[in-house]
Parts: sequence; C-alpha cells; structure tokens
Amino acid sequence: MKNIEWLEGNRIKITPPKKTKKVTGTRFATILGLNPWSTDFEMWCAITKTYEKPFEDTIYTVAGKTIEPKQAAYMEQSYGMEIIRPSDVWGEDYFSQTWGDFFKENKHLGGMWDYLMKGEDGKVEAVLEMKTTKRAEDWENDVPEYYALQAALYAYLYGVDDVIMVASFLSPTDYDNPEAFKPNIGNTITVSFKVSERYPDFAEKVATVEKWWSDYVTTGISPEYDEKKDADILKALRTNSLTADTDIKELIAEAETLKTELDEIAASTNEKEKRYKELNEVLKKHAMTQFRDGDKKVELKGSTYTWTVARSETTSVDKDALKADGLLEKYLKASETYRLTVK
Repeated sequence: MKNIEWLEGNRIKITPPKKTKKVTGTRFATILGLNPWSTDFEMWCAITKTYEKPFEDTIYTVAGKTIEPKQAAYMEQSYGMEIIRPSDVWGEDYFSQTWGDFFKENKHLGGMWDYLMKGEDGKVEAVLEMKTTKRAEDWENDVPEYYALQAALYAYLYGVDDVIMVASFLSPTDYDNPEAFKPNIGNTITVSFKVSERYPDFAEKVATVEKWWSDYVTTGISPEYDEKKDADILKALRTNSLTADTDIKELIAEAETLKTELDEIAASTNEKEKRYKELNEVLKKHAMTQFRDGDKKVELKGSTYTWTVARSETTSVDKDALKADGLLEKYLKASETYRLTVK
C-alpha cells in the first residue's frame, strides 16, 4: 500500500509511480463520466497502482470468455468476414507478449481489441468488439455509450474508422452452460458505426482524458472520491496494509519463519504452560503472606531460579467522584495506543 496523504475536498495524494497502468477502453469511458458502474477515482487508483479491486471470475466473465470465440466464428460464417485474432498477431500466448496492451506506441492510452476485420485489400478495415449480456433492454435503442467508446478508442488508436459491435443476449441457463451457447440471428445482433460520424469530437475526448492524466496521474493528486460509490476502495485505503512487496519483505519472511517455529513449540507445551502459570499464582500468593512492615519484596529461592514478588504503592483517580462533581469530561485526555496482532 502506498503512503497516502488525505487532503481536503475528498482527495488523496500519493507519490506518482515511475511506471503506471494505461487508460484502456473501459477506463476511457469511465474517466469521461459515461460508465454508471464505476468512478474516475477508481480508475485513478488502478492507473497509479494505489489500489485495484481483486479480480475474480464470475458467471458473467466466464460466459464472456467462453462465448467470444463463438461470436467470432459466427461473424465469419454468417457475414463472410476475414477476421484477425490477437493470436494471429502475437501468437497463442499473446497476453504474456503484450501484458494486455496492444498499443505500446501510445504513452497513456492502450488496451486490447477483441478482433479485427480485413478489407478486400487485405488491410485492417474495422475493429470488432464482442459483448455478452443478460440486459437486452440496454441495447434496445443503441449501443451503451461506455461500450461504444471502448471500441471507438481501439479503432482510433489502430487508425481505422469502422467499428462493429457484436452483442449476444444470454438467458440464465446460458450462464449455467456457456459452452452450449450458439450465436444466431435470434440471440445475437451487430451494430456498426464510424467513429468519425458517431464521435466527430473524438479527438477532443482524447484531449480531455489526456488533461485528466496531467491533472491527476502526473501530480499524484486524485480526483474527488465518493464516500458511497467508492466505499470499498476507501475502506481498503484506510487500512494501511504492508505487503511483501515493500522494503521490509525480508523482515516479514524471517518473522514468519520464527512465528511458525514458535507456534509449533507452543502447541507442544500448552499443558506445561498452563501448569506453570498455576504454580506461579500459588507462589505469588504465598510470598504475599510473608511481607513484613517495611518490606519491598519477598524472594522464594529455588536451586536454579528465584521468584521475586515486589510491593509498590500507586495512586489513582476516583473517576466516579469526578463524574459526580461534573469534572471528569473536563480533564479527560485522549491518547493513542498501538496493539500488534499476528494471525
């Protein structure tokens, strides 16, 4: 976890990392305020590596990954398209070759297109973006804006004007068995558009995102967070968890080794520890009965160890009396304590 400075106005400040993540299609739409499911604060946290929600596959992501190749095959068979897959460009293990960024030449913008379409001249003519959803109503009038912008960004970065959106609408049973899903005219639609026509101001949108980068990523000062929308992220950030990738990783590793060894020892000596504690209590009570006037301590000598019970006087404040006199709250003083636990 980075060192975080909490600023006024619902912002935080970090030291900008030397290497950041990039603005992908999903982040692009979110930064422009067009993704209802996320915030630009969340995107800033991910890009600056301040915090990113752990990714876990769901029935929706599994269905998408399973059905996407079927959609590509459907487009080839039904529309006679010649499609380029990422594996055609970078090989089967394309993610390890690109680390999820197909646009290395761009400093801040990047991401992964799904498929490309070749034109009659053999050159790339369009970007294809595949989607699966159970919410057909979102597509009734048009492509959801945050999806259209995602594909438009990849077309813009690739230098083509045409986008083809392919959306398959799934039923609950399709999520249970996505392997059996077959795209057809009844469950899959295609929507085409030209970036230049749908977004004649697309270069301005790119400039807006680049300015956002300068304002927030370059400075290390976040956009405003929302206590409700960003609640999970804020909870994680307010828990300062040191992880093994910090500069104390060697100390953590050594402590873990010792802790394991000590736990093993403790498990084998639990009964003895319990009996030893009981004996100490008996010896302490016996020594307390042996104090004479003026004695500060009493010693019980064994052949190897000496048990010493010391006596001292302390004074304390009668809080009940102060409270009754209405003075307790006036003189209460807050203090911080720190307690270490190891799980």
